[in-house]
Amino acid sequence: QVQLVESGGGLVQPGGSLRLSCAASGFTFSTYWMHWVRQAPGKGLEWVSSISPGGGRTTYYADSAKGRFTISRDNAQDTLYLQMNSLSSEDTAVYHCVKDLDYAYDNWGQGTRVTVSS
Repeated sequence: QVQLVESGGGLVQPGGSLRLSCAASGFTFSTYWMHWVRQAPGKGLEWVSSISPGGGRTTYYADSAKGRFTISRDNAQDTLYLQMNSLSSEDTAVYHCVKDLDYAYDNWGQGTRVTVSS
């Protein structure tokens, strides 16, 4: 069965960086669009970034992530990444790795919590 396991979250100071990872299994990772979606405390889901199948040549970012976050994938390791720089308190959220199916969110990981605070 499909499994998505995120890691890399934690407490970081404003202006700091984190790299999130998502280990995928149970499907042919390289052939699917993948997404990062976050949920801040008390708020709804917010799409963060997406990456195309194969080499991941096509990426998209929410305005809140542009210029600060970088999505990437390693198909040999079946792993999705999100490099986050210049973090602020507004980035505090649970970050989920999501597998796409026909341009819809299909399978979700349990999430990894990111807290930006001094």
